[in-house]
Amino acid sequence: MRLELRGMTKRFGSLTANDQISLTVEPGQIHSLLGENGAGKSTLMNVLFGLLRPDEGEILIDGEVVAITDSGEAVRRGIGMVHQHFMLVPVFSVTENVVLGFEPVKSLNRVDYKKATEDIRRLSKQFNLDVDPDAVIENLPVGLQQRVEILKALSHDADLLILDEPTAVLTPQEIDSLMEIMRSLAAAGKSILFITHKLKEVKAIADVITVIRHGKVVGTAEPTATESELASLMVGRDVKLIVEKSPYDPGEEVFEIRDLVVLDDRGLVAVNGVSLDVRAGEVLALAGVQGNGQTELVEAIVGMRPVLSGTISLHGRDITNLTPRKALDAGIGHIPEDRQRDGLVLTMSVADNLVLNTPRRAPFASRGTRNLGAVNDYAVRLVHDFDIRTTSIKAPTSSLSGGNQQKVIVARELSRSLEFLVASQPTRGLDVGSIEYVHRQIVEHRNRGNGSLIVSSELDEVLALGDRICVMFEGRIVGTVEPTVSRESIGLLMAGHTLEATNV
Repeated sequence: MRLELRGMTKRFGSLTANDQISLTVEPGQIHSLLGENGAGKSTLMNVLFGLLRPDEGEILIDGEVVAITDSGEAVRRGIGMVHQHFMLVPVFSVTENVVLGFEPVKSLNRVDYKKATEDIRRLSKQFNLDVDPDAVIENLPVGLQQRVEILKALSHDADLLILDEPTAVLTPQEIDSLMEIMRSLAAAGKSILFITHKLKEVKAIADVITVIRHGKVVGTAEPTATESELASLMVGRDVKLIVEKSPYDPGEEVFEIRDLVVLDDRGLVAVNGVSLDVRAGEVLALAGVQGNGQTELVEAIVGMRPVLSGTISLHGRDITNLTPRKALDAGIGHIPEDRQRDGLVLTMSVADNLVLNTPRRAPFASRGTRNLGAVNDYAVRLVHDFDIRTTSIKAPTSSLSGGNQQKVIVARELSRSLEFLVASQPTRGLDVGSIEYVHRQIVEHRNRGNGSLIVSSELDEVLALGDRICVMFEGRIVGTVEPTVSRESIGLLMAGHTLEATNV
């Protein structure tokens, strides 16, 4: 399929999300779409897949202008979309998920699962997907679940695949497998629109790269372009992609967990006997595919989830099962995984969110009365020091971009006296410019002699920040390694292999 977008424009009130965007995807081409968070990539893909109506512009398929009014029409036109968050029914089999809504029917209106299974086996073999049609989705690792999503699109005769941040939850080995699958699809003549913020992956797989900024196309590039050149196109300025750190010189132990057991929301063991320690002047990075107990571990540390057994200590003091308020008062800083749910009150002002964990303390309050002058002066200073882009300190935090919302949290946590920092997925959903900034703040905290635990599913982030790296799998620590270890070895640990099996 040859896809051409001409002058695509989409407005939401006074906001122009897509502004005269034009691009062309040739048959058998892997075309990458790069841009900052909020640049308009997802809006453009939702327009192409019929989930949104454009205000201006044309979509051409094989030279013919077409109107894509809904996702069903997109599918009929040969367009398939693999969403970042999989659209699968966990208790259904692969076959049941693939044919859902498009079931092949035989006599007496019965579903012909035999034919469906045979078709899936054929497609799986043709494109090297290696998926068992009879497997139940909830029993498959995320890498195979993603392949099921690709099979769904292929089963509807998709000639163009939109892959939206497809590597966000994959191990390095699964990413390599996905790249091979993409090459196989392209070699068979399928066109691919590949959306990602990971520059290494763009360079590894893309034939053509289109960069958009503030809703406009700002340039196209070949995969021979350097990562720095691509990053500069994305954000409109030079970006440092390497985290600069002072030499690793750890001090005394400041934080310790011993034999911790924590349950998830279903009452099942999510953290299973975890032990770790962090020293002064050290960043301990906790790696792992999302959903292996990291969320529950962090929530237990900061008092958001009860500990079933085991201990958490800060400077030798038992802080197990403190309330969130007492954990903050003990000197723990927390950058949460979900900034909007757990890190901010979106309806409150930027100034109020910057003192959210110390609203009753001097100089912000005295004898139950708020000192608004002190709050505002403090907010003005932090907005300047942490480069928070806002029209006013009185603006609601909901009006800020995702990157600037994250900066509010980072500024709040790192501007007070901390004993220990816990940061969970600190740059999730951020563009390279905001990632650079957040990383620099975490490293400066470490360089001042403080300890930090950083939890991330982004392997580049783990390798960049970690002085030591622990890998978590199915609720356990399966290995602790140095950041000089190979990405492949960490990837094997993330998939559940032992240190001995990885030859570290």
